[in-house]
Amino acid sequence: MQKLHFSRIDKAKFFKTLNKRVNRYFKDNKIRRTGNWKLYSKALLMFSILFIPFAIGLTVSMPQWALLLMAIASGIGMAGVGMNVMHDSNHESFSSRKWVNKLMGSSIYILAGNVYNWKVQHNVLHHTFTNIKGHDEDIDAGRIIRFSKHSKWLKIHKLQRYYSILLYGLLTINWAITTDFKQMSRYLKKKLSYGDFPNPTKEWIVLVVTKIGYYAFWIFLPLAVLDLSWWKIMIGFFAMHYTAGLILSVVFQLAHIVPQTDMPLPDKEGNLSHTWAIHQLYTTSNFAPNNKFISFFTGGLNHQVEHHIFPHISHIHYQKIAKIVKETTDEFSLPYYEYKTMTKALLAHFNHLKNLGINPA
Repeated sequence: MQKLHFSRIDKAKFFKTLNKRVNRYFKDNKIRRTGNWKLYSKALLMFSILFIPFAIGLTVSMPQWALLLMAIASGIGMAGVGMNVMHDSNHESFSSRKWVNKLMGSSIYILAGNVYNWKVQHNVLHHTFTNIKGHDEDIDAGRIIRFSKHSKWLKIHKLQRYYSILLYGLLTINWAITTDFKQMSRYLKKKLSYGDFPNPTKEWIVLVVTKIGYYAFWIFLPLAVLDLSWWKIMIGFFAMHYTAGLILSVVFQLAHIVPQTDMPLPDKEGNLSHTWAIHQLYTTSNFAPNNKFISFFTGGLNHQVEHHIFPHISHIHYQKIAKIVKETTDEFSLPYYEYKTMTKALLAHFNHLKNLGINPA
């Protein structure tokens, strides 16, 4: 992997100015940059949406179609926990207490993921090298979907605007089956980490033990309790994960895979044109910033600009600091990309996939 270097030249001192203004906001209002009772109560709600339908399905006699609806409801809760609890916690912004962040960050294990892998892929690779091919794995969908103009074009990409949405739902089910094992092998081999490099043996043990516990809870427990064939249990399991994966994938795509966002490449020496903070502005977009429900459910991930510049600030503050960020970007004549509605962002995303599906030759 080529070593990259962000520009250190920010003559106008954009990030210094912005950081100073945001710090002043928290100081003047005497509030912490981490979560508060609003976030903690929302966490309780999201865990309830995840576990209560599952518990009802195990204990209440109901027709099979109703059990399927319970599985889908748990999938919605799974996405909610991922975006509102796990995400903030593993960015160390859920609480000012490290042990709380660690505990809540461990919620990824019930979503089929792994803390070490997620922190490397998301906190290190995605947040540092956003939208840079070969470095940001979030824009690498293999050969099946072409997210970047720098990726090789294949004939199948002509249809990607139609079939991509069907593949988006496979995100978390892939975590459960293969992704974590492949990522851990790759990351440990490359000695990647978020913070101190961990003990490889310990990480492999954690991965195996948590996967066993995960399968025992979501698959073997229903098999033991419900009088259903194994394949029907697996349909419910798949429906839950497909629902969660679809929600999580769409939220990410609308933030980075849209016409406005850039896909920059470094020069031969690995140098990039912008500083890290300004790079985030060129590669990230907000959507539906004033929609209270979307902001609430997605854990503020519709405010991706604010999140990428200030990943250690809890999402409950994004709505407030967005005004500061936007005013500062305007002042420094820098981009601030956003789509006023989710519908506009969705249309832009799939139109972008259509254009990326055209043979560049």
